[in-house]
Amino acid sequence: MSISLSSLILLPIWINMAQIQQGGPDEKEKTTALKDLLSRIDLDELMKKDEPPLDFPDTLEGFEYAFNEKGQLRHIKTGEPFVFNYREDLHRWNQKRYEALGEIITKYVYELLEKDCNLKKISIPVDATESEPKSFIFMSEDALTNPQKLMVLIHGSGVVRAGQWARRLIINEDLDSGTQIPFIKRAVAEGYGVIVLNPNENYIEVEKPKIHVQSSSDSSDEPAEKRERKDKVSKETKKRRDFYEKYRNPQREKEMMQLYIRENGSPEEHAIYVWDHFIAQAAAENVFFVAHSYGGLAFVELMIQREADVKNKVTAVALTDSVHNVWHQEAGKTIREWMRENCCNWVSSSEPLDTSVESMLPDCPRVSAVGDQVKKEKGRLQSEV
Repeated sequence: MSISLSSLILLPIWINMAQIQQGGPDEKEKTTALKDLLSRIDLDELMKKDEPPLDFPDTLEGFEYAFNEKGQLRHIKTGEPFVFNYREDLHRWNQKRYEALGEIITKYVYELLEKDCNLKKISIPVDATESEPKSFIFMSEDALTNPQKLMVLIHGSGVVRAGQWARRLIINEDLDSGTQIPFIKRAVAEGYGVIVLNPNENYIEVEKPKIHVQSSSDSSDEPAEKRERKDKVSKETKKRRDFYEKYRNPQREKEMMQLYIRENGSPEEHAIYVWDHFIAQAAAENVFFVAHSYGGLAFVELMIQREADVKNKVTAVALTDSVHNVWHQEAGKTIREWMRENCCNWVSSSEPLDTSVESMLPDCPRVSAVGDQVKKEKGRLQSEV
């Protein structure tokens, strides 16, 4: 069994604490001091010392994984499903590897939306300048011109992006379970126009600019001896800071900053923006929404902000495990009444499919989504990742 550097550092402290705790009341002060010392140790930082470099492939082939004909992610050589604990006792490194793979899968799904579903990638804001941060959505060719039906898909919160329901399901189950692709293909086959929102793409990340401190030697009014002394102190300070930074951040992870996308800085803002600039302009007589988890909250906020327009244009809303709350979001009586007539929330339940499920909120009906299968899937996912 391998023992990490962090374990070796902490082991004598734990042993000492155990010995002290076996002593009498006069040892309590020592115990308190040691506990205070332990509270000051950043275990996450210590664990970084044992990590291999955070240098991961940028393609599925580089990870030696591929999706098979069933849409399942499998190892190219062994045919085995994805393994999260690739390196034992290195949870942070394994998590970073998982996230790197997840980013590749996000791009892979984007490609499927364009190539397999024939959707167009539309940049937003629509009037963005060349230099400002941008996001995008996906639309079918007839999304704005289809006179009959338009389907709008909104995913939940977290790491998922346009075209995804759940990254975990994509990685551990298959593309049909974790992406919106089956919904899109069926909608297109049944004559719907389609718009796929991207509510979690709220900002871009750029590296923080380094702050350049003007050298004290530039102060020409100071005597030379004083400038030399200050320069020496400055160099010593920089040396200590660099040494600490090397200890604190051995992997040299970049310091990033977030630049928010205009009028799309949150899922709620994004939903309203896409409504104003696309859905409201669509020719379709009937608009249908499918919104999962936080997507349901974003839809309710859209309705609060654009109540009359939504009522006039939207025919029905299918929610899945929606986390909206009409009380916290202060949805008015007329909105709640409309939701009771036009919305349905399919929720995780052990009851048979479409069985009515009791709700504490006076809004839309809640019914069982997939019965016992929900318990099986939850248990399996919790055991895998």
